[in-house]
Amino acid sequence: MKCKTKLTGKVVRPNDPEYREARMNWNPFTNAFPSVFVFAKNNKDVENAVKWARENDVPIRMRSGRHALAKDFSQTNGGIVIDTGLMKRVKVDKANLIATVEAGIRVGVLVRMLAKEGFLAPFGDSSTVGIGGISTGGGITAIQRTAGVISDNILAATIVNADGEIMHVSEKENPDLLWAIRGGGGGNFGIITSYTFRIRRAPAEVGIFQIIWPWEQLDEVIDAWQRWSPFVDVRLGTILEIYSKTNGLLRSQGLFLGTKAELKKLIRPLIEVGCPLKVVIDGVTLSEAIDFWAPNEPFFDEQKSTWSSAWVEQTLPEEGIEAIRSFLEKAKGSESNFFFLNSGGAMNSVNPKDTAFFWRNTKYYLEWDASWIEKGEARENIMLVEKTRARLQPYITGSYVNVPDLCIKDYGHEYYGDNFARLRRIKAKYDPENVFNFIQSIPPARTCDYDHRDER
Repeated sequence: MKCKTKLTGKVVRPNDPEYREARMNWNPFTNAFPSVFVFAKNNKDVENAVKWARENDVPIRMRSGRHALAKDFSQTNGGIVIDTGLMKRVKVDKANLIATVEAGIRVGVLVRMLAKEGFLAPFGDSSTVGIGGISTGGGITAIQRTAGVISDNILAATIVNADGEIMHVSEKENPDLLWAIRGGGGGNFGIITSYTFRIRRAPAEVGIFQIIWPWEQLDEVIDAWQRWSPFVDVRLGTILEIYSKTNGLLRSQGLFLGTKAELKKLIRPLIEVGCPLKVVIDGVTLSEAIDFWAPNEPFFDEQKSTWSSAWVEQTLPEEGIEAIRSFLEKAKGSESNFFFLNSGGAMNSVNPKDTAFFWRNTKYYLEWDASWIEKGEARENIMLVEKTRARLQPYITGSYVNVPDLCIKDYGHEYYGDNFARLRRIKAKYDPENVFNFIQSIPPARTCDYDHRDER
């Protein structure tokens, strides 16, 4: 069949000099050899790319920030990559506290831009993550206990569907699809080209802290952090990050939507743990807090990594902490680490059925990764990550779709909990032919399983 649709935007093919750079991702372990990249400049470019892919029976992958953490999510051999990274326009409605944001802008650029205008939007610990990739998977952030996860703040979206047509999504238009993109993972229902988010006025002062301990004190520090952080003032978001023994770094830091004086009182229990090597507490502007929490860093790295993640609903016992220590003693890569982020507050106040993001009864989020450089070390590190998940399994629940683990078999339940069945029915409604499919994507429900029940 002769192709009717022509690709538009910036089109890069294997023989083009830009092809090598187009293939590069933040985690080089995910690199593949697509047949074509389309760097879309507007909605029409995305529409044409979807239609072209369907006419040519080419698998579709979508990308915004190049931060996919596992293979096959944002590019695949022989496929088309529809990249929205050139679509970066932002429109702020200051009176109504709303921002409409194209999907290609990176989180760091967006939140710094808003901060200069006196507004606060949720952000994580990486400036280079694309807003298009992080948002639909939930989007955990430093201020999730005050503002909810990023997907809780989505008010509307523009999406190119499986027929290559523009759809508008809001509480009034296609509300079931709005429900689905609030936590249903990127790329399952179409290519989102813009979001409308709720934003907040920036506080006059933001408290920040950092504490560093000797690596050997990790058992005591983990236990103290996990008993303190889920119950502290909801304006305080805090992480605990422990790198491999080879690296030797053990630190906690936090961001408090309040004053330095208040923060000093709140973190006293943590400062009294072990023998800290360094304690920093300060009161800064929101812009300075963003620079502290998510500094601008080089994008490409030679380190390859594999991840797993989970939610913790009960305090980890000694056996769980021992599993973490064992992983960090065995991991050789300098970037291998365990990462903790506290939950609670606004994040947990939403009913699990009200959005596709299900994990609303957690004390904190847990993530671990193993890194390496040499190609032959991949299998060893993947096995280490999975053995650690098996050891932690009695003490954890679910997994975070934005940090996918390809070794998880029952991924639908692990990522989406009891919301998976409804997501499958919505998938069948908007993409019945499963055009947007990839490893661990949401499959459409079978006709015999599909109905229009609203499970909320």
